[in-house]
Amino acid sequence: MNILEFSLLVWVGSFTAGLIGALTGLGGGVVIVPLLTSVFGVDIRYAVGASLVSVIATSLGAASTYIKKGYTNLKLGMFLEVATTFGAILGALIATFVSVKALTIVLAVVLLYSAYLSQQPKLENPENDLSNPVAEYLQLNGTYPTASGLMCYQVNSVTGGFSVMFVAGIISGLLGIGSGAFKVLAMDQVMRIPFKVSTTTSNFMIGVTAAASAGVYLARGYIDPGLSMPVMLGVLPGAFLGARVLVGTKTQVLRIVFSFVLVAMALKMVYNSLVGV
Repeated sequence: MNILEFSLLVWVGSFTAGLIGALTGLGGGVVIVPLLTSVFGVDIRYAVGASLVSVIATSLGAASTYIKKGYTNLKLGMFLEVATTFGAILGALIATFVSVKALTIVLAVVLLYSAYLSQQPKLENPENDLSNPVAEYLQLNGTYPTASGLMCYQVNSVTGGFSVMFVAGIISGLLGIGSGAFKVLAMDQVMRIPFKVSTTTSNFMIGVTAAASAGVYLARGYIDPGLSMPVMLGVLPGAFLGARVLVGTKTQVLRIVFSFVLVAMALKMVYNSLVGV
């Protein structure tokens, strides 16, 4: 395989990653890392470096569209990013004291259960007259566009969602994986905000987290321009397309795609743990 063929195949895979990442709020790294390591035999460190670039590109490509259309809750995203950042620092500090293999199995089970939860019937715009005092004080409640016009929603269980975000950061620091899945689940299942708001806000947040991590990988020389360029060029148009598709897609379809990706992630984590990758 010559360089042109390699770059073209990576571009196609990255385009798919950007599309999936924008639709689910997980970021393109969910597809990029397994693709580069398993299919193309790229060293895991360079694959993660390229993945971080893809996550930033996905976030930039999708978030601009989501913010412009009024889906992303910027205040909520910045508030929860504080928990994720501190969690990631703690996870990095305790990484050497934890059995990563055992942890990946536990996380795989959690992901499978999360995929099950995301498929359970849930009112997209529940009647809720009880307002959370913390959400009101921080002005986290918001609106998002629907076919019937702007719909108001309230953010519930702010402390619970903040705690889950902290755990998501720890997991990210321990395993070096993106925590987009846990961010979406924290907002959707714990804070009870509409699914489209959850995925779009997650897309905004993962770019902030990835940008900080990418600086470390760049300093260590693990971001190869020859690899990262076709990844970024593929992810960006995929993310833009995903952002446009999400606006007109039914929530239940998005939940199915989200669950499918979670199951794939869980199986991949179990496989890596068992074979020692």
